[in-house]
Amino acid sequence: MPPIYDVEFNSAAHYPTDTIPELAARAEAAGFGAFWAGESNANDPVVVLSGIAARTSTILLGTAAYHVFGRSPITLAIQAATLQDLSRGRLLLGLGVSNRTIAAWHGATFDRPLRRMSEYVTVVRQAASGERVEYQGQVYTTGKGFKLAWKPNHPSPPIYVAAMGPQMARLAGQIAEGVLLNMATPAKIGEVAERVRAGALEAGRDPSHLEVVAKVRVAVHPDASAARHRLRQLITFYNLAEFYSDMLMAQGFQEEVLAVKAAHGQGGFRAAMAQVDDAYMDRLPVVLAKSVEEAKDRLQPYLQAGVTRLIIPYVPTGDAVLEDARRFLRAWESAA
Repeated sequence: MPPIYDVEFNSAAHYPTDTIPELAARAEAAGFGAFWAGESNANDPVVVLSGIAARTSTILLGTAAYHVFGRSPITLAIQAATLQDLSRGRLLLGLGVSNRTIAAWHGATFDRPLRRMSEYVTVVRQAASGERVEYQGQVYTTGKGFKLAWKPNHPSPPIYVAAMGPQMARLAGQIAEGVLLNMATPAKIGEVAERVRAGALEAGRDPSHLEVVAKVRVAVHPDASAARHRLRQLITFYNLAEFYSDMLMAQGFQEEVLAVKAAHGQGGFRAAMAQVDDAYMDRLPVVLAKSVEEAKDRLQPYLQAGVTRLIIPYVPTGDAVLEDARRFLRAWESAA
């Protein structure tokens, strides 16, 4: 099968919200398989994807990832069922447990991530299908007799679990349609894919039916050095972020991550950025390329590691981010 390339526009830049459906329509014309939107403190994925659904007809609509602390599983099931019908079945529902900081934003305590994810997926899948739900779990309960007021025209969307650690990867194989990976090298992707397959086998599921979805950030510019500034900002953030810094260290970047953290403690974010030199950046799961063709060549190791859907969160190279994104999409379409 030919590789499936997806796209995302929310890395290292904010795009005016009313321009995102236009970018998605251009991405559909350029041949991308899905348009993904993540959640933190920026645009809400379901709201944005609903606007995209109205402007497109074939491109799939993914959340990478909605976190479980922002809303109850019943609320998300209603949102998912609504968007499924609105888009005629194009939703790919990515879920993650996020981290302590994001949980605290919503007045929650980060705890029992595996149990929480397992129960959340169970309730969302059942409720979004239109079934009656009376769930009593250790983390979530739904009370008596919840059921959607309408029978959805499309079945529950495929669910993908964001995983960094080995236990969450196994859980993804046990309960989900696939796993979502971010900031993972090809070696890490292969390792996680094996754990996902092992989890599927433990649950009596066919691992060949599961997807491995990974994000690899791409910046394209004739002068590759011009793309490094925003990428350096982004990489610095991940070196400092909860869980991601641990993941990077586990992938062999302990010395670099500790240097970034030490500089941040002494001199703030700018000092931390200065520790992300070109040699370190070039070893990370990001692609700097002079052309779309070169970018595709440099993405091949990720596909060979087992990725079935490769999300490209495009990183703009200048301040005119909207025109940069349009230029990237035109180049991608021309190279197809």
